[in-house]
Amino acid sequence: MDATTSRRKHDANSPMVKEEDERLRKANEPARLAISYHSLYSGKMETVAKCPVRSMDDFAIWYTPGVAEPCKAIAKDPSLVYEYTSKWNTVAVVSDGTRVLGLGDIGPLAGLPVMEGKALLFKYLGGVDAVPVCLGTKDPEHIIQAVKWMAPSFGGINLEDISQPKCFHVLDRLRSELDIPVWHDDQQGTATIVLAGLMNALKLVGKKMGGAHIAMIGAGSANIAIARIIIAAGVDVRNITMTDSQGILNPARKDLESDYHEKWYMATHSNAEGKQGKDREAMVGADVVIAASRPGPGVITKDMVRAMADDPIVFVTANPVPEIWPWEALEAGASIVATGRSDFPNQVNNSLVFPAVFRGALDVRASHITDEMCLAAAKELALVAEEKGLRNDSIVPSMDDWDAFPRQAAAIGMKAIEQGLARKRFNRKELLDRATAIIGRSRRETKAMMDNGFIAPVPGEMSK
Repeated sequence: MDATTSRRKHDANSPMVKEEDERLRKANEPARLAISYHSLYSGKMETVAKCPVRSMDDFAIWYTPGVAEPCKAIAKDPSLVYEYTSKWNTVAVVSDGTRVLGLGDIGPLAGLPVMEGKALLFKYLGGVDAVPVCLGTKDPEHIIQAVKWMAPSFGGINLEDISQPKCFHVLDRLRSELDIPVWHDDQQGTATIVLAGLMNALKLVGKKMGGAHIAMIGAGSANIAIARIIIAAGVDVRNITMTDSQGILNPARKDLESDYHEKWYMATHSNAEGKQGKDREAMVGADVVIAASRPGPGVITKDMVRAMADDPIVFVTANPVPEIWPWEALEAGASIVATGRSDFPNQVNNSLVFPAVFRGALDVRASHITDEMCLAAAKELALVAEEKGLRNDSIVPSMDDWDAFPRQAAAIGMKAIEQGLARKRFNRKELLDRATAIIGRSRRETKAMMDNGFIAPVPGEMSK
């Protein structure tokens, strides 16, 4: 029995131990309920008709022979597919299951619950119809080809939980070879919400983006993309110290040069102080730590937080358990703590981003989603939080702040128009009104299905 366990057993009735036990119970509650809830509903999404069926005669319009007319029209003018089908609002959530949450390479079948959850968030938060597509291949060229084959049916592609380095190659190829938005949420989505939180966190502690020293724990797809986006927003790459499982990235890491181009760039351009060592050494004197590594707790310790600069900012984004529990980071002196979980304050989770980004991109029929569009979304998110009142435990909007989604969508649409990537043009008010109406309809639809019993109540609510 280690010293901590022995002390906890001895002090089992102390208020401090009871408080920590209650925190852990609440943190583990979603995992406890997940199996029974998933079994009860047999999944999270289904297909529902959006056109009326007044009688069997209507199928002569919706199907044969009437359906031939829109088919012929689209054959003559392919752009009409957006007018006559659901392509305009449908996204594929594509994964090979090689890097699912913090679970690693668990395969396409085991990854399917996550992709279904993604589809649910797309619909409820963005009014976007999303289809989970888990592919039975790990070969990046096969993934690229599969997505290209299915692209005619979709208005956009959301890549999800694909391991590095192939995730960068897959994204770059598909963005260049398709004329619909392709986005890797683990890269661009996470980077967008982290930037929004970082801007407001630095504002609260009175530090500037350009002068902040940032330790980045983990060099996977999320942190590589976060680095790219925060550098574009004003962070000095020389003030970043990034680590992977081997330690602090530096020019001596020749193993990265041939296959890990993005990590090699960070190895040769960051860490101007020339720090050596691992995670602990990277965090010494840092103003901010952004961890996107492996599930905790214990990946980051209290002592590592204590070694940071004054008023340290701690972003611990691993799922399902952050690298350090938030209360431990606060006890160690952290000024602001953010995680990827909805049951703690300051959720820097891409769920706040991707539904709105695709809403805006789809509404203007954008051909691509650029880093500049991500910056626009981050600035709008930060502004929403600032208008509601910044606090150390409120640096970004919550998912309950539903106006954040149509506002981001409008910002994305306007940036796409500005960059010449939009096929349809609106002003900001038109985009905001459109997004508000579509997202509002989706939420009302879900509530109506719950109220009328088409979605069964969860256990414990059936007798209420």
